[in-house]
Amino acid sequence: MRKQILKYIEKKSKVDLGELAVLLGTDEVTVANEIAAMENEKIICGYHTLIDWDKAGVESVSALIEVRVTPQRNQGFDRIAERIYNYPEVNAVYLISGGYDLLVTLEGKTLKEISLFVSEKLSPIEAVVGTATHFIMKKYKDHGTILVKKSGSERMLVTP
Repeated sequence: MRKQILKYIEKKSKVDLGELAVLLGTDEVTVANEIAAMENEKIICGYHTLIDWDKAGVESVSALIEVRVTPQRNQGFDRIAERIYNYPEVNAVYLISGGYDLLVTLEGKTLKEISLFVSEKLSPIEAVVGTATHFIMKKYKDHGTILVKKSGSERMLVTP
């Protein structure tokens, strides 16, 4: 039952306990108790609302920063990742494979604000040996949700 609950709330965090109980063939109290238990166990870490800030008229810039680092002895990448994720501007930090070690996502008001964060806060960290900044120009799909209006047929209408 837990896996089914998790799959449901991952897509639809605004939980309708009645709907979920019917889908699982159980009652609302059982579902509520199971969700509470998973929250206490930190299986469910939080709830988020996906907002299309462009449509809301809020100017912001998102960026993906690839970071190459020298791992710390006996701590690997964990201590460096912790230092980076503690900055309030940072949305996420991932350990990745490939040419870089960490992927950092962040948002700012302007391109300059993000550039300053990289040059003044991220790059000076002793273990950081290189960065590459990628600004997100347009979001088409985010967290499984399509954000752009689907276009109609691309066929040209031909009339006699």
